[in-house]
Amino acid sequence: MRLSCKCLRLYIRTPPMLSRRILSAISLTLFHLPLAFGSSCDLTKRANVTKTEAEIWGGINPTKDLVWHPCYPEAGTFECARLTVPLDYSDPGGREAAIALIRKPATTQEGYRGPILFNPGGPGGSGVDLVLTIGNDFATILGPQFDIVSFDPRGIVRSTPRAVHFDTDVERFLFSTSVTNSFPLVKDGKVTNAERIWAAYQVLGSLAASHDDGYLKHITTENTATDMLSIVQAYGQEKLQYLGFSYGTVLGATFAALYPDKIERMVLDGVVDSEDYYATQWLTALLDNNKTLQLFFDNCAEAGPTECAFYAADPSDIQRNLTALQDKLLIEPVPVKTDTYYGVVDRTALELAIFRSLYVPYALFKPLAGALAQLAAGNGTALLSMFGDPETYTCSCDEHARDWDWVLEGQTTVACNDGAEVPKSLKELQKYWDGLAGISPFAAYVGLIRAGCTNWPKNKKPFRGPFVGNTSHPILLIGNTADPITPLASAKKMAQGFKDSVVLTIDAGGHCSLNAPSICAQQYIRQYFQAGTLPDEGTVCDPIFPNSFLVPASLLEGSSGASGSGLVGRQDVDVEFLAAVQDVAGKVRSGFRVPGTSKSVW
Repeated sequence: MRLSCKCLRLYIRTPPMLSRRILSAISLTLFHLPLAFGSSCDLTKRANVTKTEAEIWGGINPTKDLVWHPCYPEAGTFECARLTVPLDYSDPGGREAAIALIRKPATTQEGYRGPILFNPGGPGGSGVDLVLTIGNDFATILGPQFDIVSFDPRGIVRSTPRAVHFDTDVERFLFSTSVTNSFPLVKDGKVTNAERIWAAYQVLGSLAASHDDGYLKHITTENTATDMLSIVQAYGQEKLQYLGFSYGTVLGATFAALYPDKIERMVLDGVVDSEDYYATQWLTALLDNNKTLQLFFDNCAEAGPTECAFYAADPSDIQRNLTALQDKLLIEPVPVKTDTYYGVVDRTALELAIFRSLYVPYALFKPLAGALAQLAAGNGTALLSMFGDPETYTCSCDEHARDWDWVLEGQTTVACNDGAEVPKSLKELQKYWDGLAGISPFAAYVGLIRAGCTNWPKNKKPFRGPFVGNTSHPILLIGNTADPITPLASAKKMAQGFKDSVVLTIDAGGHCSLNAPSICAQQYIRQYFQAGTLPDEGTVCDPIFPNSFLVPASLLEGSSGASGSGLVGRQDVDVEFLAAVQDVAGKVRSGFRVPGTSKSVW
C-alpha cells in the first residue's frame, strides 16, 4: 500500500507519548536511538534559509573537481559543492555517487593551512548542517587560516544516491511512530517489548531489500573514509586534517587504519570503541552512563533547592525519589492537555527525557529537575515539552517536499552494513538485550541498534579493522570522565593502536567536549591544529562550570559575546575565542536521535 498526501493537507497528530521532534530524534545521532553517537555531538540544527534545499542543491552539478558555489547567504559566508566519486571503488568506471559539501572559507590567505574536515556523528549526521550551525564558531576557535569543511556522507541527506526504504514521507513517519510506541523498558532486570521492536525491524529490513537497486551495500564507513581521501585530493592536498565527533571517531579511526600515511591532523572527540561498533555489540557504550546520572544527583544536592527543583539534601534521596517516580508511572501514566498539544507521560517518556539530559547536562539537567518536580506533583506538561515544541505533522501536496529532512534509513544502512551479521531470531535478540540490562537502566535503547540489523540484507564483509597504525602525525583523542555513551576507556583503548597518540581528558559529564565546555580543551585543540603540538600524556582539563545547575543562562542561549557568561576577565584567551566557545555551548543541545524515527531532537 502506497501512502501519500494526494494533494490533501494531512495532519498526523503525534502519538500520546512523544512530540514530533522526538520522533525526529529517532533518527540520527546514533543509530536510531535517543542515544546516539551523534548524539549531542550531532550538531545538525538547520539555519533559516530563503531557498529550499532542493533549489540550493539542484542548482549544483556534481563534478569530479571541486567547484564551489555561494550558498546559504542568510547563515554567513558559505560555499557548496557536489563531488563525484565512484559508488564502488573497486569499479571506478561504474556507477557514481555525488557527495554534498559545504565550507566556510578561510578569512586570510596569509599562512593558509587548508581544509579541516568535520563529521558530526551518527552514523547519518549531516556535515552540511553541522557547518551551518557552528562553522562560524569553529573558524574563530581554530583560526582564520583554515577552511571549515564538512559533507553529508554517502547515502545521507543531500548526498546521492540516498538510502531510502519508503516511498513517501508519510509512510516513513507512520513507521517511525509505530516503533516509538513500542519502545522497550528495563524491568526487573529484563527488557520488555522486544518482540514488537523485533517485528518492526523485520519489516524495515524487507523494505530496504525491496527498494535497493544495488547501491545500498556501498554505503559504508570504509567507503566514506575513502570519500574523505577523494575530497582531500580534489582539494589539492596530500593529507587529511579532521575533527570527528562520536560516530565520527569511528570514521576517523577507519581512515587512520586504512591510510595512516595520509594524516596531517586528526582529533577524535567522544571516542567510540570501533571494534565494538563493527561487531554490532555495543557492550562498551554505556560503561560510564551511570556516572553521568550520578552527576545529576550530586550536582542537584550541591546546588540546593533554589537551583534544583528536585532537590534533596542527600544525593541518594534524590535517586530514591526518581526511582519511585519511575515505578509510579509504570502503573499510572500522567495525561497532559494544553491549548496547543496533548499527550501521555509514561515511564518510557520519562526515561527518554532523562537519557536525553545525560548527553547535555549543562543545558538540560536544570530543566529536567524542574520537570521532575512538576511530574511528582502530577503535572507532566514540562516533561513532555522537554522533547521540543510539540507540533502537528503536516504534509504538503508535494509528497516529496520533505526529501531533505532527516531520514532514519541512513543510520540503519551504515550501521548494519558496517557491522557483523546479527542473528535473526527473537530469542537471540532477547538474550542479548537482557545481558545489556545489567550494565545500565538505559540498555534497552542501545539494543535498538542491534535490533535494527536483525533482518538486514546480507552484505559482503566490509573493513572491520585492525585499528592500528603508525600515522604520519599523532592523533589527539578526547574523552569526558562521565560521557553517557562513549566512555573514557574507549578513548584510551583506541589510542593504544595508533603510535604516539594522546588522550586529553575533560573532567565533566556530557557527550563530547562540546557538551562539556572547557576553555582548556578548546585551547589544546586549537594548538594541535595550528602547530601540531599535543598535550602531555595524562592531561586533564576542567570544565568552565563544574556544577551543571550553576551555569549562567547566557551560556545556554547561543548568543555571541562573552558578557554575562561568567567568562569575562579571563586573561589567557581573547574575547572572540571566549564568545565562540560560549556560542557553541549554547547551540549544542540534544542532537541525538531516538531509535527508529526520522527526526532530530532539539
